[in-house]
Amino acid sequence: MKRAARSTVADIPARVNRLGELAHDLSWSWSADARTVFRRLDYPLWRLTAHNPVRMITLVAPETLERAIGNPEWLATYDRALARLDAARAARNTWCERECPEFAGRSIAYFSAEFALHQSLPIYAGGLGVLAGDHCKEASDLGVPLVGVGFMYPQGYFHQEVTADGWQQEVYEKLNWTDAPIEPALTAGGAPCVTAVPLGTRTVLMAVWRVRVGRVTLYLLDTDLEENAPWDRDLSARLYGGDRETRIQQEILLGIGGVRALKAVGVTPSVYHLNEGHAAFAVLQRIRDLCETGTAFEAALDEVRRTTVFTTHTPVAAGHDAFPFHLVEAHLAGAWGDLGAYREKFFELASYDAGAGPMFNMTALALRTAATVNGVSRLHGDVTRRMWQPIWPGTPSEALPVGSVTNGVHVSTWMASEIAVLLEAHLGADWLDHHDDPAFCDRVLEIPDEALWRARQALRDFLFHFIRERARYRWTTRDAGASRIVAAGTMFDQNALTIGFARRFTGYKRPELIFTDPERLARILNAHGRPVQILFAGKAHPADEIGKHHLQRIYRRALDQAFGGRIAFIEDYDLHVAHLLVQGCDVWLNTPRKPLEASGTSGMKAAINGTPHLSIGDGWWAEGFTGDNGWLIEGQADPNDAGAQDWADAQAMYALLEAQIVPAFYDRDAQGIPRRWLRVVRQSIRTVLPRFSARRMVKEYVRGMYQPALGQPVTK
Repeated sequence: MKRAARSTVADIPARVNRLGELAHDLSWSWSADARTVFRRLDYPLWRLTAHNPVRMITLVAPETLERAIGNPEWLATYDRALARLDAARAARNTWCERECPEFAGRSIAYFSAEFALHQSLPIYAGGLGVLAGDHCKEASDLGVPLVGVGFMYPQGYFHQEVTADGWQQEVYEKLNWTDAPIEPALTAGGAPCVTAVPLGTRTVLMAVWRVRVGRVTLYLLDTDLEENAPWDRDLSARLYGGDRETRIQQEILLGIGGVRALKAVGVTPSVYHLNEGHAAFAVLQRIRDLCETGTAFEAALDEVRRTTVFTTHTPVAAGHDAFPFHLVEAHLAGAWGDLGAYREKFFELASYDAGAGPMFNMTALALRTAATVNGVSRLHGDVTRRMWQPIWPGTPSEALPVGSVTNGVHVSTWMASEIAVLLEAHLGADWLDHHDDPAFCDRVLEIPDEALWRARQALRDFLFHFIRERARYRWTTRDAGASRIVAAGTMFDQNALTIGFARRFTGYKRPELIFTDPERLARILNAHGRPVQILFAGKAHPADEIGKHHLQRIYRRALDQAFGGRIAFIEDYDLHVAHLLVQGCDVWLNTPRKPLEASGTSGMKAAINGTPHLSIGDGWWAEGFTGDNGWLIEGQADPNDAGAQDWADAQAMYALLEAQIVPAFYDRDAQGIPRRWLRVVRQSIRTVLPRFSARRMVKEYVRGMYQPALGQPVTK
């Protein structure tokens, strides 16, 4: 699509001269009015730019802007969106102000290696980033004074391309900074913020960028500066890139550099929340800062521990970074300041033997330097206490300082407008204010079957339109062969029961479990009059060869004639694709090897849209399944025999499909409505919406973790 003219912010007419401001605050992504402003301004351009309003306003034709200004309805929506933005920024009487007045004038620093806020800012890989993004958005809604700290990642995470043989290829594209919702962070003196971080025997400079997320500000660190050596400029280039040595340098930059960046922009947090162990080096810089004011090392450690919150996200050993001590010592050489005498004590805080000898373990460091620690589901809390009990020798498991806050999802981000409109009509215009109240959500039962079924059909229509359009794009722009177009789902039946499986491709998630008995599966998929089809999506980590082979085999299944074109793989899974899948599929499938799924949130996103969950009883589903809001896969086998467990779980899954799921979906009354199916859909929304929302989650963090971390200043 070519444009004869390009608009710049300076070209935007005075009447709508705050369009750029609206575009640069990512709160537009969960504001219906703000989204409508950009969609209706130029819908083809909205789609062409992948829903990126920052890029839109540099491409929109001047005559289009003039035409929009002449449209009273569009102009009223624009004014309403800005009024809501201003009201949010200046809001008083927020939930946090009412319930937690002790946070007035204070802030919580939230450190995370990735944040998933919108696809226009590709600094995320998967679930950890999505959780961090939803945490920030809900903190904004509730008025919690959160400040995020992460990396800019100019090359972000990779785009996925799948070869004709099904092999994943990683394609990195450097971010066009002018198209992203970012701006330079400024020091108190108004200068662009650049902070110095000691790394080994040298100093690395980091620029600090700011992202507006409603009431929350996110600061992103970037080493791509001309003053740095070429190898240092690349340190923040990619998310989870490079070897172990690159990884430890990134984590020093995130932790130590993040604390320094906050100081440089004038933010003095009262509480530090480490979202996974990647940022645990923050405690070293904080101890050093306290000691430089005259505080003794042990007193400084106590103060840091009291004000630090730590969330661990995985029971998988590979998810906990550990480094040889000599490597850590080399890269921390310039970071000690006056703490050199306490170097051994600091190393003891991180020392942990996971079976291959003592290593510098980032999770161990975080566990020993945080007063409050949590897993991300009740089951994961139990697993974490068992897994890390050696950190507290002699302490019974039930007495360990490890609790749980089950993850939740940001409802305004993930719920389809078709479902939101239904809730507004039947629960009231203020339903969002009460959506974490289970008693209030019982009113979901009042939604008529006819209205709920129309909404679900519309969402499936949107999904299949996307599948066809994406396949068409690949056919016309990449000269994709017929087999790749078939694998993309073009043979799918828009009225057939559609199962979605979308997540990171790795061994413990068992993406191929449903193919355990291919003959039985083929009978289910190709049943006359009651077909079933399965959509797969997701990326394997670039270094995960096993995950890539899982992906390749599934891709090949999509080309297997035995399955009748009822298997498909959607390339380049990102936030946009995720929205369409969780909203448009009929069933959401999750098959991890228990208990390795700490929480999982994609099933929550699906459930609040009326896409019931079919899952192993792991992570959040262990506490979310009620018996009538989805289906629980319970294969009876020795859990210590992986092969037997896989077979038993697969057979249990097939039985649920054959006896319960498929019949309920296709059992229609005279009006063509599947009443039995809609009972499950309705219960899915009613039970998951209040209990697994980010609103409930953030309130639990505030009350159970942030409030206890507030206390009297340390005495010297």
